[in-house]
Amino acid sequence: MIHFWNTLNIQITGDTAVTLGKFDGLHRGHQKLLDDIKRKKAEGYQTVVFTFARPPMALLTGKPQRTLLVNEERREVLEQMNIDYLIEYPFTETVSHMLPEYFVKEILIEQLHMKYLAAGKDFGFGYQRSGNTNLLRQLAPKYGYEITVMEKETDGIREISSTYIKEELSLGHIEKVNELLGRTFSVQGTVVHGKELGRKIGIPTINIYPPDEKLLPPKGVYCAKTEIDGRVYEGIANIGIKPTVTDQRRMTIEVHLFDICEQLYGKKAKVRLYHFVRPECKFDSVDQLKEQMERDIAAGKQYFDKNNGFVKLKK
Repeated sequence: MIHFWNTLNIQITGDTAVTLGKFDGLHRGHQKLLDDIKRKKAEGYQTVVFTFARPPMALLTGKPQRTLLVNEERREVLEQMNIDYLIEYPFTETVSHMLPEYFVKEILIEQLHMKYLAAGKDFGFGYQRSGNTNLLRQLAPKYGYEITVMEKETDGIREISSTYIKEELSLGHIEKVNELLGRTFSVQGTVVHGKELGRKIGIPTINIYPPDEKLLPPKGVYCAKTEIDGRVYEGIANIGIKPTVTDQRRMTIEVHLFDICEQLYGKKAKVRLYHFVRPECKFDSVDQLKEQMERDIAAGKQYFDKNNGFVKLKK
């Protein structure tokens, strides 16, 4: 996949099939758009996902925006989906005031050579979102492209959206989040040194710091699978600030991997969440913490044994 990041200088040769949006989460609704442009490969089109290097609301409100997928995660998922080009366009004050037809002509047509466009029915673009799918349909004959407006994907209850998924995530409904995403919600980072208390009490853990812009579920313990160097380990993960043993305020993902004692510092880890076990708690002693961790481990093993067969290690 060819990646353009935070640059105005984009030039693609050859006809393209394009879809546009924030693509936060790359959930089942987004996948519907991606599948649509991918089918145009059979006609010789290259596939393009056009989004922004940072959420537009970060500029418009002046406040940081936490997202279901950080940029690195979004790039990895799109590469796995065999998209040809990812454009993460800079969202600046000038770009925010761009008129809709100018955007179509100067960027989509002149730079991307767009011949096919897939958009959701509520897609808005240009200054104050003054452009919509009706305008895109009107401009299609003028600029020589075909457009398909896709209906929203639903779960049988409501339309699938990033907002819907964020609501469920905030409630700790991990199974529902995974259903709406069409894959497992994950957090990734580099394994760092902790206080090594877990190792001292016979329950070794690894620690990663999630990116600041990553939206996380409620603090607590979750059944998790962690991918490191292409291998997947079952275990339990605590998301929080570890109040029993530290006064830190930075959120940490602390994971106990079942039946493994390898040194993993400095390695990249992706932690996938499957089930909420309990909220994070402050215990009166380390002994109480150890007893609870042992119960959490038993709950995690029971969960994986019941749901997909307990496997200590798999590729």
